[in-house]
Amino acid sequence: MSGFKTFLGANFAFLAVHWCLVCCDITDGNTEHLKREHSLMKPYQGVGSQWDFGGSTLVTSSYVRLTPDERSKEGSIWNTVPCYLKDWEMHVQFKVHGSGKKNLNGDGIAIWYTRDRLHPGPVFSNTAHFQGLAVFIDTYSNDEATDRSFPYISAMVNNGSVSYDHGKDGRSSELGGCSADIRNRNHDTYLAIRYSRGRLTVMVDVDDKNEWKECIDIGGVRLPTGYFFGASAATGDLSDNHDIISMKLYQLMVEHTPEEENLDWTKIEPSVSLLKSPKDNIDDPTGNFRGTPLTGWKVFLLLLCALLGIVVCAVVGAVVFQKRQERNKRFY
Repeated sequence: MSGFKTFLGANFAFLAVHWCLVCCDITDGNTEHLKREHSLMKPYQGVGSQWDFGGSTLVTSSYVRLTPDERSKEGSIWNTVPCYLKDWEMHVQFKVHGSGKKNLNGDGIAIWYTRDRLHPGPVFSNTAHFQGLAVFIDTYSNDEATDRSFPYISAMVNNGSVSYDHGKDGRSSELGGCSADIRNRNHDTYLAIRYSRGRLTVMVDVDDKNEWKECIDIGGVRLPTGYFFGASAATGDLSDNHDIISMKLYQLMVEHTPEEENLDWTKIEPSVSLLKSPKDNIDDPTGNFRGTPLTGWKVFLLLLCALLGIVVCAVVGAVVFQKRQERNKRFY
């Protein structure tokens, strides 16, 4: 049995080390990775030098209001410094609130990582043929036939050849999404966007539990460096206050192969390698994307369950074998 104990201890030591390595890959707001040149924080001293704004945007000492709770307003704020990080995580603290009743408010906020900035258009105050990444916090359903619950968060990667279909809430071009109750909350609401090693992950913290909940996780995403971060919002016949409290960018410390390091990341074309078109993906009634591949966490949990199953079987087998040996001794 001593050999079995050694085997068991070694396996659990391996799992503990693996768990620590996974946890260390999460920034969790670690200030040593904060990139201030790409971050927007109170009291917003970088506005005017590192950040430009336009439209109805109002900068105060407590928040950046992209739109007031008034009809037909558009506003945006954009970082003036291009980002050359290969692996990053953006934390956005925001607030959407207004006097309108549920389903009588709109339209929402978009967080951007794109080649061009300050290009007004019909998609939450930005151009529809953008190049890069967009994460939409859509608070109003334009598609009467939809079975989704709004507000709804979705993501889209575009090389400029596809137009965001506002009438269908971008459903044909989205990579995934989830419903999130973010409007008129009495506590802080957060969104996290992580891009690392070709994987895009979007998480939310909107229930005042101080923990991230996964919304989107998809691999095969290619984004270049040298693009700009920004945020925009718009109202139509219905309205809301759309406020940005902070945007904090963290660098993820990830090792790349020599081939990846020698690649000119500024020349990469935004794209997603999917086995099927995003429009063919099936959504469940809650709005969760079912075409998402297994994440590292899910694979780890599956392996852990399999290992525990093997351990249990080994223990039961050892006990049964020992009982049989004792019974055989009594027969002689």
